[in-house]
Amino acid sequence: MFFLLGHGITKETIDLIESNPAVISCTATILRLWDDLGSAKDENQEGFDGSYIECYMKENPHCSTHNAREHVMHLISKKWEELNKEYFTQRTFSPDFIGASLNFTRMVRVMYGYDQQQKLPMLEDYANLLLFAKM
Repeated sequence: MFFLLGHGITKETIDLIESNPAVISCTATILRLWDDLGSAKDENQEGFDGSYIECYMKENPHCSTHNAREHVMHLISKKWEELNKEYFTQRTFSPDFIGASLNFTRMVRVMYGYDQQQKLPMLEDYANLLLFAKM
């Protein structure tokens, strides 16, 4: 996304991206954790998907699935706090990139908001509003 927004590929920009800045790492972490909450629990991946929830439960054997999911929600909340702080204090990236990162992160919950029938009700609602709602 960084380079798609017109930032050139230079040694400086590559070094900046490789330094794993919070605006990128928070977005990636939120994406991964929502994936674990949304789709990974229903996929038949036989333990090879690297689910954070499964790893957390193995490290904490007395933890229930419900508690592990609450822990993941807490981690997502903390990453959102960090991302919002970056939005107001960070001056390394362009406002366009920061805005695009925030918007992408907002969409993650919609993209991974599966229900019990493996459908995406939030995404369906948004699509219906965009395509069929009268103005």
